[in-house]
Parts: sequence; structure tokens; C-alpha cells
Amino acid sequence: MSRGGHVEARRRAWPGERGFALLLILLVLALVAVVSAEFAYSMRLEAAAVRAYKNGLIGGHLAEAALEQAIREIVGDAPLVVEGDDGLLTFYTAERRELPRLKREKSELGGGQYTYRITDEEARLNINASPPDRIDRLLLALQLDKSVRDTIGDSIQDWRDANEEHRLNGAESEDYYLKLPVPYRAHNANLESVTELLQIKGITPAIYNGSKERPGLADLITVRGSGPVNMNTAGPYVLEALGLSSAEISEIVQGRHNAGPFPNVPGKFGGRNLSVATRTFRIEAEGIVDDRVVARLIAIVQRRTEADPPSVLVLEWWRLR
Repeated sequence: MSRGGHVEARRRAWPGERGFALLLILLVLALVAVVSAEFAYSMRLEAAAVRAYKNGLIGGHLAEAALEQAIREIVGDAPLVVEGDDGLLTFYTAERRELPRLKREKSELGGGQYTYRITDEEARLNINASPPDRIDRLLLALQLDKSVRDTIGDSIQDWRDANEEHRLNGAESEDYYLKLPVPYRAHNANLESVTELLQIKGITPAIYNGSKERPGLADLITVRGSGPVNMNTAGPYVLEALGLSSAEISEIVQGRHNAGPFPNVPGKFGGRNLSVATRTFRIEAEGIVDDRVVARLIAIVQRRTEADPPSVLVLEWWRLR
């Protein structure tokens, strides 16, 4: 073949070679684009994780600051407390002088906000010091069916007693708890935390947490405190569980609403497991960052008035997020 023929052959091959090179370049560019997109996505995920971690740390510190602020109110010289019309606890001196509340809603601090709520732990029914009929009246006030009440009542007694013999509607380790998908044993002792209720047969999350229509056992039961219920802060459900009539409950609620806290238990309510003061409180604290609750903790504390200066003893603490 002549030289001219070779040149002509190469000329005919070049368009194909150029097309292959263009395709190769496009593939490389596509690969680079995919890798770049994956890298950018990973960087966004990593940045979001770092931001969430940072907000979690800030929120945790904010919730702890809220706890300390609540303790400031609790350790004050205010032995009497009343739940106000807004559902918030108000502190009173022994002379029944109302003390101003500190700001409890969305206080600004360090790039976020904190909120806290104080409730009287002794406004709740001590499950470890309550006979079965008192527990049953509380469950009845919550409008639970008799079969559900019987199951919960017997199961609470079985959970607390020292033996492994279950009652008619109750449960013990061998016959019930060890057969669950995640098995565990009955405590066979007094409850150490109100959250333990969720482990007891018959107590569902709905019964424990409550609803908009009525409270749950988490708000009505305690395992702390001295036993008697504070009539200045107890709600109708707990007062009904103590066996008080509707008229007596109305008298107590109206009396503390109109005249402030009862300085002592009126004679007609003597022997009804009532008191007028408290040393034990529940604090629910939240840390808020970017208008979102990122940390929440609950602490049960006991006021130590004999200490100098006054302080609190943390009896229980748990973090919810």
C-alpha cells in the first residue's frame, strides 16, 4: 500500500478514536461527579452529627442549669406550698406569705433556653405505703375496668412481697415475667423508682403516662416521701384514693384556693393520712436549643432544712433524652 493509502486509513480511524476518548472522558467526569456528591453527602451527615452532638451537650448543660435554678426555690425558707390555678407550685412562708416565683419558662442562657417545673412529690400516693384498697380506689378514679384493676392490684402486691406465690390475678417470676420476650424477675421488694411500674403486669404505657383526659400513674404515684399526702397540693384523684368524698375534696381545693395553704390539718380531716408540708419535690427540667427540646431530665430531691446552709439531697435522677 502506498504512503497515501496509509494516511487515508489513519484519517478514517481518527473519528472512532476521538469518540472513544470522549466517552472515556465522560465516564471519568461521571465518576468524579458521583464521588464528589458522595463526599458532599458524607460531609453534610458529619456536620449534622457534630451539630446534634454540640446541641446535645449545650441542652444537657441547660437542663442541669434549670435543675439548679429549681433547687434555689426549694431551699428557700418556705415550708408551705400550694399548686396555683395555673398548675404551678407556689411557695409560702410559715406565716403564709406568698413568695414570688423565679422565671421557669424559657429562660435565656448560653445560646439556648431552659424550662423547669416543680411538683410536690408528697402530693402523690406512696405505693410502698398504700394498702390494696387505696390503690384500687386510685385505679377506679382513673376509670379502669375492674378486671384491669384486679390484675394491677394483685400484681403490685406480688411484685412487692418476698415470695414467689402469685395471687389470683397477679404474677410472679416463674409463671409470667420469665416467660416474656425479654425475661426478668419480679422485684420481691418495695419499688425503688416509679418507672418500675412499667415492669409490673397490667400496667401499660398508656396507664403509666396518661392522656389529655386524665393523668397517668407516673403523675399520681411515688416511692419517695414520708407516706402522708400533702393536702395543700394533692389533686382530686389522690384525695379520692384516700377515701375522701366529693364534698370533702371540693372543700379542700376551694379552701387552699381562697385562703392559701392550710397551716395545719383541720380536725375533721385528722386520721386521713393527710399532712400540710413537704420536703420532697420532683423537678422536670428541659434544655432548649434552636426552639427544640434537646435534653430533658427528671430529679427527685429532698430538702434538708437541718443543714447550714439549707441544701437538697438528690434521691433519684433520670435523663429522658
